[in-house]
Amino acid sequence: MTEPLPDLSAYEAVLFDLDGVLTPTAEVHMHAWRTMFQQLFADWGIEPPYTDDDYFAYLDGKKRYDGVASLLHSRSVEVPWGEPSDPVTDDTVCGIGNRKNVVFERVLREEGIAPYPGSLALIDRLRDAGTPIAVVSSSKNAAEVLDVAGIRDRFAVVMDGVIAERDHLRSKPAPDVFVEAARLLGVDPARAAAVEDAISGVASAAAGGFALVVGVDRGVGEQALREAGAHLVVNDLEEFTA
Repeated sequence: MTEPLPDLSAYEAVLFDLDGVLTPTAEVHMHAWRTMFQQLFADWGIEPPYTDDDYFAYLDGKKRYDGVASLLHSRSVEVPWGEPSDPVTDDTVCGIGNRKNVVFERVLREEGIAPYPGSLALIDRLRDAGTPIAVVSSSKNAAEVLDVAGIRDRFAVVMDGVIAERDHLRSKPAPDVFVEAARLLGVDPARAAAVEDAISGVASAAAGGFALVVGVDRGVGEQALREAGAHLVVNDLEEFTA
């Protein structure tokens, strides 16, 4: 018999990743990375070719430029870091990352985004219970995604890639962004829960000492999420509202 899931409102706060947890933007990110890197690898003659496995291994959950550097390093390719203001034509880490973002923003504008129904039901239940909730995302597009999805007003704190870069917080899997978001909420991670779908994100929350780390399996696999530090794994957050 399957044990019942814990009541998340019993924790002092719940911190959610965005892409793949609250909204299906992970699919948009995957599409944008795939489009950009397949072209780059073909132009530069980089082998082996880019696959979606690279997304989960090197890009998922990380800040954009850290992901670019990590993936290129896996192919023994090193380029200058550059600056965030680099144009998309520059062959720098930042320039390459900015190329991907052009694709992402176009798809988001053209197609829009809606939250997962189960995730929306859970965050509304937590809000009604008076449980503080936050978003902890590595994406610099988090605020725009939340606005397009119509759920920005539900969160007391939004920790995103813009703030992380401004405050020199290390990318997931380091615990910095989760710990800082908890501080902004005024809670101790040891009395809070974190919800993630990425291996790097789960590892980040686990390293931050959160009382409960929930993995949402959107394709990474239950075993990988548990090995990264998830205490329990669900397929969808609607399981917490059943």
